[in-house]
Amino acid sequence: MSAPVSPRKGVVLVTGGNRGIGRAICIELAAHGFSVALTDVVTEMEAKATLSAVRRSNPEALYFRSDLSDSGGHARLVAAVEAAFGPIDCLVNNAGQQATVRGDLLDVTEADFDRLIAVNLRGTFFLTQAVARSMVRRAASDVPRSIITITSANAGLVSPEKGSYGISKAGLSMAVQQFAVRLAEAGIAVHEIRPGLIRTDMTAGVFDAYSRRVEAGQISPVRRWGEPEEIARGVAVLATGAIPFSTGDIFHIGGGMQVHRL
Repeated sequence: MSAPVSPRKGVVLVTGGNRGIGRAICIELAAHGFSVALTDVVTEMEAKATLSAVRRSNPEALYFRSDLSDSGGHARLVAAVEAAFGPIDCLVNNAGQQATVRGDLLDVTEADFDRLIAVNLRGTFFLTQAVARSMVRRAASDVPRSIITITSANAGLVSPEKGSYGISKAGLSMAVQQFAVRLAEAGIAVHEIRPGLIRTDMTAGVFDAYSRRVEAGQISPVRRWGEPEEIARGVAVLATGAIPFSTGDIFHIGGGMQVHRL
């Protein structure tokens, strides 16, 4: 009698996977058995520490250097990941950039606006399109298929001092819902996670400025910063198909920051 074939654990592609929330997501999904393809714009040497951390949970992890804003390279990236691991079952759109300078909305430059749109919205949209095309060409398997996009509380909460960032994330939120409707018939779930204030390299510059308000409960009733691992756990719930009757939904992970209050 031949030995039973072990079920495939799944393949995930995580953008911006070298640090912060992206790194935590890679580690968490590796622990759940996913083969992990992580991308970023740093060199392979700079990604070595992250890759080592991910491989402690699952040795099937590779780094692919990729500029998200270069949509011409998306098809090659998808092909390279699938050549290494097989079909992509989950895409986690995590990569993003913050406004270069926080300040008056009336002083936003076209260059800064275009840079944020190129990465946060345009690049993410067309990578999602490339992965979705590959997914729909294949029949569904026993591995849940999903596309999970990390946006921001600023997709819904107005912060004029970083207006172009919020605009890019709000547009991305609509893109999530568009893909959710388009891909539902193929059995591909599409989700959005909106983090609140998470302690990462990206928020290091405003940590001191916000911490007093955080501790006073002026930002969220939980009165603390979130951690990257808490976003990663939310991603894992969705990636493993633990909420099967959901698509196009927005999951707020912000300690109550996004609750409307008087």
